[in-house]
Amino acid sequence: MGSPTITVGSSPFPLISNSNSKTKHSHPQNQTISLLQSCKSISQFPQIHAKVIKDGHQQDTHLLYNILRFCSNHKSMDYASKIFEKIKNPNVYLYTALIDGQITSRSYLDAIRIYSQMVGESVEPDSYVISSVLRACGFRSDLNAGREIHGRVLKLQLRSNRSVRMKLIEFYGKCGEFADARQVFSEFPERDVVASTVLISCYADHGLTKDARVVFEEVPEKDTVCWTAMINGYARNGRMNEALALFRKMQGENVRPNEVTIVCVLSACSQMGALELGRWIDSYVGKYNIRLNVFVGSTLIDMYSKCGSLDDARRVFTEMPKRDVVAYNSMIAGLALHGKSGEAVEMFRQMAQQGLRPTQVTFVAVLNACSHGGLVDLGFEIFHSMTNKYGIEPRIEHYGCMVDLLGRVGYLEEAYDFIGKMRIEPDHVIWGALLAACKIHGNLTLAERVAEILVNERAADSGTYVLLANTYASLGKWDAAAHVRSKMKGRGIQKEPGCSSIEVNNEIHEFMLGDLRHPQREGIYKKLEELNGILKSEGYSPATDIVLQDIDEGEKEWALAIHSERLAICYGLISTKQQTTIRVVKNLRVCGDCHTMIKLIAKITRRKIIVRDRNRFHHFEDGRCSCGDYW
Repeated sequence: MGSPTITVGSSPFPLISNSNSKTKHSHPQNQTISLLQSCKSISQFPQIHAKVIKDGHQQDTHLLYNILRFCSNHKSMDYASKIFEKIKNPNVYLYTALIDGQITSRSYLDAIRIYSQMVGESVEPDSYVISSVLRACGFRSDLNAGREIHGRVLKLQLRSNRSVRMKLIEFYGKCGEFADARQVFSEFPERDVVASTVLISCYADHGLTKDARVVFEEVPEKDTVCWTAMINGYARNGRMNEALALFRKMQGENVRPNEVTIVCVLSACSQMGALELGRWIDSYVGKYNIRLNVFVGSTLIDMYSKCGSLDDARRVFTEMPKRDVVAYNSMIAGLALHGKSGEAVEMFRQMAQQGLRPTQVTFVAVLNACSHGGLVDLGFEIFHSMTNKYGIEPRIEHYGCMVDLLGRVGYLEEAYDFIGKMRIEPDHVIWGALLAACKIHGNLTLAERVAEILVNERAADSGTYVLLANTYASLGKWDAAAHVRSKMKGRGIQKEPGCSSIEVNNEIHEFMLGDLRHPQREGIYKKLEELNGILKSEGYSPATDIVLQDIDEGEKEWALAIHSERLAICYGLISTKQQTTIRVVKNLRVCGDCHTMIKLIAKITRRKIIVRDRNRFHHFEDGRCSCGDYW
């Protein structure tokens, strides 16, 4: 009986036989393939290879193809390459097996090199191998190699092959050559939904969401994958409102989402803090029996955590039929974000007890938890366990967590010394974390030293200048603060504006500092004025010393009163029922005065207010905050 084959284009590719097949492997060739199937790891392969050589089958094309595939599946391309070097006159199938293996191993340059060797030895490529190597060219953005292959496509008269066309669009798109991509795209006899999806994804990869949307709208019958590509394009480019609006439109056109769509939309909900839409998607998953695998489950945990509902995150985690390290990572990160440091560390220990090996991501999550809780000794114990116990070399993110931990508790010189002893070069994020700690603890001497390092290394961003200026201003050094701001302006560096958002009736409302764009602005500012009066009668006094501008007291009070998070909270108060929890997402760190004021607002309105800022979650209730005024 002949070996099973599949057809790709016009080329029959021999495959390793199905392990469940009842066919008797009487032929030595089939016996060897059967032995390959029983191999659990590459370490067992040399014995089989020795048998192949002993039996004189080392030039058997069919057997060699399956051996190369085996090596590829077990990520042993060095072994595969050595075998390939010994083959006399390899055919296109053997070249294909080696090229596919290199691409699977992400050795794209080797894949292109092997293709060039194949052509140099006058082995004519077929549509399958050309599609494969075009993929490698796209990943490397190797425009010259890809254009050369395109020329061979024309020479071999393969331009009408659908798979080749797809890969040409993808290749040119990845290289940013959209005129060429559109030219190939236009050669399709009709609007092909798969080709359109490829082009949409390429535009989105380059941030060209408007161009992607134009292609999307031109598709007459969009399938789930096409809708998902456009939604994902918006989400990856930070255009969360458009992602959510398109998902609603998808529902209106009765297109059923798949697991990837769900994950994309949940990610958008996470960024926007759209809890109610996230909950609806959660119920949708249950209603339509979308599998709660680790992919969907972990994203649900992340969404609920970032939208402020830790109880829902815990529920999803508990309900998951199988919890892997990704699910644990999501749960630990969520607990850390909400300041549940002890619970996060306990979850980390529980994961280890389950026999799951922590990853780089796990350690970022648990070290963040230690940082939020000020757990210095425990943080260092876990940090050292990375190398001592798990053999994981710390990355820049892990060092950053430790600098943040030391800085938060005021160990500034220790943090500076720690940076000096790091095994890798510190980046601007690490120096920025120390600079922020210097500002909080009023250490101007060290702040100037750190800022100088950042400027000299050309790593200073808007945060560097703002932090240094604010440090000067907090100490009343207005001239020095003005000089830093002037230098920042002269270099064309702009401060990131504060922005807060709130979800009401499944719609996201965004506010900037002193925003007057909202249609209910009169009601918002009336509520703000009302609250200011009540709060002052309760003894609240604006902390004008944190307004880092040389203006009079009245102007400072007003500058504090119109912070974006206060406007969002006031809108929540006038547009939701009593007892409704107000959830606000802010892109920057909440200031000390707003933190004090929101505690009082929660007390006098008897509302629970949850604010997610750049650092963590704050749960305000009855005049207290979950962070214990430590953030």
